[in-house]
Amino acid sequence: MRRGRFEFGTAAVAQAYSESVSFDWRLYRHDIAGSIAHASALAAAGILNPDEVEQIKRGLREIESEVATGKFKWDKSLEDVHMNIESALTKRIGPAGAKLHTARSRNDQIALDLRLYVREEITELTTRLRAVQKALLLLAQKHFELLMPGYTHLQRAQPIFFSHYLLAQIEALERDHERLDETRRRADVMPLGSGAIAGSTIVVDREAIAKSLGFRRVTQNSIDAVSDRDFVADFLFCLAMIGVHLARFSEDLIVWSTSEFGYIEFSDPFATGSSLMPQKKNPDMAELTRAKSGRLIGNLMSLLAILKGLPSSYNRDLQEDKEALFDSVDTVRAALEVFAAMLPELIVHRERMESAASDPQLLATDLADYLVRKGVPFRDAHAIVGKLAASGKPLNTLSNDEFNAASDAFGADVHEIFDLRLALRGRTATGAPSPENIERQIARWHKLLVLE
Repeated sequence: MRRGRFEFGTAAVAQAYSESVSFDWRLYRHDIAGSIAHASALAAAGILNPDEVEQIKRGLREIESEVATGKFKWDKSLEDVHMNIESALTKRIGPAGAKLHTARSRNDQIALDLRLYVREEITELTTRLRAVQKALLLLAQKHFELLMPGYTHLQRAQPIFFSHYLLAQIEALERDHERLDETRRRADVMPLGSGAIAGSTIVVDREAIAKSLGFRRVTQNSIDAVSDRDFVADFLFCLAMIGVHLARFSEDLIVWSTSEFGYIEFSDPFATGSSLMPQKKNPDMAELTRAKSGRLIGNLMSLLAILKGLPSSYNRDLQEDKEALFDSVDTVRAALEVFAAMLPELIVHRERMESAASDPQLLATDLADYLVRKGVPFRDAHAIVGKLAASGKPLNTLSNDEFNAASDAFGADVHEIFDLRLALRGRTATGAPSPENIERQIARWHKLLVLE
């Protein structure tokens, strides 16, 4: 690559500073797939003959096999995955290998490799998301009518079913699934043939390349094609949001596993002990997930900071997109795998959860609604019940006289409000936690997730 223009070789310190093969070697399968498709296009353009195409394909498949088995030797002096593979191919098959780079640049080559990689990883992560959703659904089905307090501001708010809480986590992960699908669509555009910035006078059939690689469209502007990393930013945002959702879920589980709550317990295989305190059982998997979400957010910010200062077209700065991308993929893959395995083993302390749900103050809003149905304006009803709650006595222990002293709208039937299951059966609006609604939602998710 330096033979024509440069008189001297790269300084060792510059070479070590600028190499990327130590991490972008992970793209080898995608790079080889792109090269095979490009070779066929060069043959159609009259640059390669059929024998040369077969030599290239055979050589690339051999290299692919060697990389997969750990036999291939990466050379940092060749900078990146592209030059390593091209150099190895040329050494094996001679001039045909040297012809392969005709009508392409490493600029459009890496743009292609990244799009192939992102498409593949979206498929893998979607599968892992589904596994976590299925684990949550099975838990919801198992604990269908288990009562618990719902919380806002980490204060007891209103009664819910544990299954309703679990279904909420499935909904959040479904938005992640939808975002991944949208990102796949934006990544599904083929950039090869754009060259370094302005294509080539040797015209290849870009649509044929796209078809062979499974792309639906080709890029329409060569400048944009080599510099576009929007799809990587989209993907990193998706991964960061998955991390945020798992971190929030982790925080709930961590709090609920404390002695003060005691709602759940992590099974032994997914908990750790203390090196000093023999009684400890720590929720380290959830804590690590909570922390790793920060890395995912940081990787997204890193890429955005790189992109915001670049002039148009390709710049070497874009080499720095890959470590953030690979780290986020690895992090989310691992987190989803852990949660899919950990959730089925979660120990739920039903008695502790239902005991907390029996707090009559959780039905304060229902008491206000009772007054509204008696004709009291809601703001007045809110103030009346607020004063009763501030008295310090459990609302269900107040006598009829005490209720009547607060408002003559209270009748002899007021104590019926404090039947928790009756109260939840009345929450029938779409999305509310009535048993009938939860049953419908479980059936809906069964159908969507194809659970038998």
